[in-house]
Amino acid sequence: MKAGEQPSARELELHAAGAPPVPRLLLRSGGEALAMMVRRGFQPTVAPLELPFPPDLEGEAAERLAEHLGHYAFRLFLRGAILRRGSFSPTEATRYLGATQAAKVAEELVALGLAEREDGGRYRLRYPAHNFGPTLEWYVARELRGRLGFDVAVGVKFHAPEVGGDLDVVAAAEGKLLYLEMKSSPPKHLAADEVGAFFRRVRALRPHLALFVMDTALRLSDKVLPLLQAELSTQPPSPPRRVVREVWALTPHLYVVNARQDLMGNIAVAIAEGLRALSPPPP
Repeated sequence: MKAGEQPSARELELHAAGAPPVPRLLLRSGGEALAMMVRRGFQPTVAPLELPFPPDLEGEAAERLAEHLGHYAFRLFLRGAILRRGSFSPTEATRYLGATQAAKVAEELVALGLAEREDGGRYRLRYPAHNFGPTLEWYVARELRGRLGFDVAVGVKFHAPEVGGDLDVVAAAEGKLLYLEMKSSPPKHLAADEVGAFFRRVRALRPHLALFVMDTALRLSDKVLPLLQAELSTQPPSPPRRVVREVWALTPHLYVVNARQDLMGNIAVAIAEGLRALSPPPP
């Protein structure tokens, strides 16, 4: 064929017939959340979480731990204990609990099998981890499954081109796909590039609802909301709408929540608000 000429129909057919078969990409084992990602053109994989307890924890032990993780003070203490990277006294693990309360939580960790006592009133985690983030993801995913009946996946790599990072929590129910970005550090540590990466993942995944979750009791309006608003495609953005407490709607499909009063309660409020926004208008 000469340069610039289009191949003939016969040449096209011969070329296609001689090509090797395309490999079949069968759906990996997993639930509806991962299947919805595959239908969007992704091939997600799930990485194991680095947790301060055995990853196969189930049954009564997992239920007891989840109940404790529902307490903000317990989460603060465990986060601090993880950051100590070794031996710690109860008061070294957190600046936000008094000595008596800190000692009580340290003993709760021992009772749960997460820590062991050392000489001199000190403790050490039995399963060291680098940060609290995966534990927060594990807890929220478990609660979404147990309280609201979602199919859930955590630590999901969806390998979208030019989009970095993992999807912390992906959940599916009622034919709707949810993506939750979990942040376990205070708002002062949130950087603009983290927010930008979150929006890139949202735009690539196109979930029905996206939640930006900060495990903090601090206000979101000082720093977090302005950073998120700056990334919205509509500029200038509409003012954020307070749903209740520190549950904010930036759009009908994007919510920001913190842990004031009840982290999971706030997440549930945001999900309910988002699902109502996706529903048909009343007759």
